[in-house]
Amino acid sequence: MNRVKQIHELGQSIWLDFIDRQLMNTGALQSLIDEDGVRGLTSNPAIFEKAISSSQDYDEDIKRLAGTDHSNEAIFYEVAVTDIQRAADLFAPVYEDKISGADGFVSLEVSPHFALDSEKTIQQARSLWKAVDRPNVMIKIPGTQPCLPAIRQAISEGININVTLLFGLDRYMAVAEAYIAGLEDRLQAGQPIDQLASVASFFISRIDTLVDPMLKERNLSELKGEVAIALAKQAYTSYVQVFASERFKKLADAGAVPQRLLWASTGTKDPAFSDVKYVETLIGPKTVNTVPMDTLNAFRDHGQATLRLTDHDEDAKRVLEQVQQVGIDLSAIAQQLEEEGIQKFNEPYNKLIQAIDQQRSAVTTVLH
Repeated sequence: MNRVKQIHELGQSIWLDFIDRQLMNTGALQSLIDEDGVRGLTSNPAIFEKAISSSQDYDEDIKRLAGTDHSNEAIFYEVAVTDIQRAADLFAPVYEDKISGADGFVSLEVSPHFALDSEKTIQQARSLWKAVDRPNVMIKIPGTQPCLPAIRQAISEGININVTLLFGLDRYMAVAEAYIAGLEDRLQAGQPIDQLASVASFFISRIDTLVDPMLKERNLSELKGEVAIALAKQAYTSYVQVFASERFKKLADAGAVPQRLLWASTGTKDPAFSDVKYVETLIGPKTVNTVPMDTLNAFRDHGQATLRLTDHDEDAKRVLEQVQQVGIDLSAIAQQLEEEGIQKFNEPYNKLIQAIDQQRSAVTTVLH
């Protein structure tokens, strides 16, 4: 049996962290769904920047829209929405197959410029939700402190949310709280909550990239590559507790489903580690792992699908204690990674808007 499909047998959903038109035009995405059992897709500004600037597949659309009074950002979102709708339609059968669980979602992110602005985030989340107009889309909102109210508000309005850029346990708990509070608001308003879905995207490999050199300095090299996994395991323990609570049970009785944990940034950055490290170690029930194409191909080739997320919980706790003891402040690290993460999305986003502007100028020059 296909190794990637085996992961789904163990209760975890594999989503693809990638989108471009070629993937859909060639039927490659369809075969990932059919053969590998890929059950969803995530995108971000960096992925779209790469798709649009490295191919000619978008030129016609940009040309057509260049003649309108759309802003460059509006042109980008119109192009992105088209792609997201297509992908959502390809995943519709997965979404409609309720027996195998809540999947088939495709994620589109609000502008990273609004990462610290709740009001603009919620406004854009509403307009993208309306524009894509598919029940199996998730709007990505960063899990920053300022955006927590936007997450709660969006859930209360019945918008599926993928909360992105999570690096720490405290913030993860705050996000789970925003989800549950949003469901309660919605239920209180007499609205149905049985169609809503959300994931909390915990970023993995970036944590190790930052922490590992610090471990080396403090003679704790044996913990290299362990901290992110230990944090993920702790987050999963919290997830199980939160969604088994009496408080959530009331919502579950009205049809609500838990907000699943999604492992993001699971491509291996350190060549000293296995290229499937962050897939193999994080397989656990009712979770999602969104993987880059290279990682997916690597796992199909040589990955081992076994349940590991709930193994050695005590070891995970011990790793985190040791790290704190040597003065590595994981809350400060989470904050630094969040700030860098916003930056890492702003740069390609700005580049993307610039690229559209250039294509637009080229077109208008030709027209005149």
